Amino acid sequence: MLTREENELLCRVEGEAPMGQLMRRHWTPVCLIEEVSEPDGTPVKARVFGEDLVVFRDSDGRVGVMDEYCPHRRASLVYGRNEEGGLRCLYHGWKMDVEGNVLEMVSEPAASGMAEKVKHKAYPVQEWGGMVWAYMGPQDAVPEFEPPRWAPTAEARVSIAKAILPCNWAQILEGAIDSAHSSSLHSSDMVPARVDSAKATANTWLRPSTDKAPRMQVQRGDYGFRYAAIRRPIKDAATHDYVRSTVFVAPATALIPPNNLYNVANINVPCDDTSTAFYFIAWGHPSQTPETETWRKFLRQTVGVDLDEYYRPLRNQDNRFWQDRQAMKAGNFTGITGFPNQDVAMWVTMGPIADRTHDRLGASDLAIVEFRKQMLEAVRAFQNGEAAIGSGEKAIPHEVCAFQAIVPKTTDWRSFEIRPVWADGLERSEMEPSYSVKA
Repeated sequence: MLTREENELLCRVEGEAPMGQLMRRHWTPVCLIEEVSEPDGTPVKARVFGEDLVVFRDSDGRVGVMDEYCPHRRASLVYGRNEEGGLRCLYHGWKMDVEGNVLEMVSEPAASGMAEKVKHKAYPVQEWGGMVWAYMGPQDAVPEFEPPRWAPTAEARVSIAKAILPCNWAQILEGAIDSAHSSSLHSSDMVPARVDSAKATANTWLRPSTDKAPRMQVQRGDYGFRYAAIRRPIKDAATHDYVRSTVFVAPATALIPPNNLYNVANINVPCDDTSTAFYFIAWGHPSQTPETETWRKFLRQTVGVDLDEYYRPLRNQDNRFWQDRQAMKAGNFTGITGFPNQDVAMWVTMGPIADRTHDRLGASDLAIVEFRKQMLEAVRAFQNGEAAIGSGEKAIPHEVCAFQAIVPKTTDWRSFEIRPVWADGLERSEMEPSYSVKA
C-alpha cells in the first residue's frame, strides 16, 4: 500500500514530473517503424510523456520526431505536406527538416534571414527492433543508443503487437511482472500439461504446473531486478521445482519467461499520465518466432479486427471487453479471447490511475512491492542529482535474461545457467554464450 503522495510520484510523467524526467534519460520508443515506412508518406501523430509529436520519413528515408506544432503559429504538422526533404505546414508553408531546421518560410521576405533564427524542436532518432526511438532528455548529453535486451541483434526476428490503453503505465507494468495472476487470469490460454517445460502451440501456451500460489524470490540490480516464481511441477514434484524468472528493466520494460520457441517481452511507453502505448513482443530466431501478423492474430491484437487504425482496442468497458458468458459456463475462465485482452480488462478497470492506497498485498505480490519500492527510491535519488536508474553504467548486463525451467530443488535459480531461447543447433551470434548469473 502506498500513500497518495507516493502514488502520484510513481505514476505522473507529464511536464516536470520527476518520473517523466527520469524516463526521458532513456531512449524511448515513439512508434512502430511500419507506421512511417514510406518516404514522403503520411505523417503520424504520437504522444509521449504528455508531449505531442509528429513522426515522418523524408524523401531520403530519414525519420524525424518533432514537436507536433509548427513554430510559427502552432498549427498541427500532422496534416502537413511531407515532400522534398521536409515537412511543410499547411497554414503558411513553413518547412522543417528531420533535425528541426527551417528550410523555407514562404510567407516571409527572403531577405529577412528569419529562417536562420528559428529552430524547431526535434529529437535524435534511431530505428531498431521494429520501432522508432527518440531521446527526449537533455539534448546536450545524448547517450549512445544501446539495443534493448529483446532485440539484441539485427538477425533476431522481432514481432510486436501495439495497443494504446486508457490507463497509467505503472499498473500495466505491474501486470507484466506479476507472475501469480497468470495461473488464474490466463488459465484457459496457459494450460497446465505434462510437459518438461513451457511449450508454445498455435493456440495455447502449455505450462508444466497446476500450482496457483508460487513462492516468490527477488534479486535486485542497478538496472531493476529479476525474480523467480517457484511452483510445484506436475511431474517429479518431490524432487524438482518449476521456476519462472521475470526481469524488470527500469523504467518500464519486462522480460517475460519464454516458451520453447521464442522469447517474450513488454515495454510500456507513457503517452501521458492516463494513457500508455503498450507493446507486447515476441523475439528470437526467424525459423521459430512468429511473424508479426501471426503474433497479432494469436494475441487477438490485429488492427482492423481488434484495434482501430490508431491502435485503440475495440474491446472496452462499454462493451464488456466482448466477454462471452456462455464460454465461461462451458469452462473458459474469463470469457475474453486473447490473453493480453484479459490483462487489459483488469488494468483498465482499475481506473485511469490505480489508487494504491487501498491495496491489500500478499506474499504473491513480492515483485509488485519491489517494483514500487525500487522505483520510488530511484526517482528520489534522481531528484537528488543521481543518474537515472538503468542508464549508463547502471544499464542491464548482457547476461541477464528471463527464463523458465524445471530444476532440482537443490538448484539456486540465481546461479542457474541461462540464455535466451534460440533455434537449437544454430549459432546465436553474440548471444551464443550461456551465463551463470552470480547472486
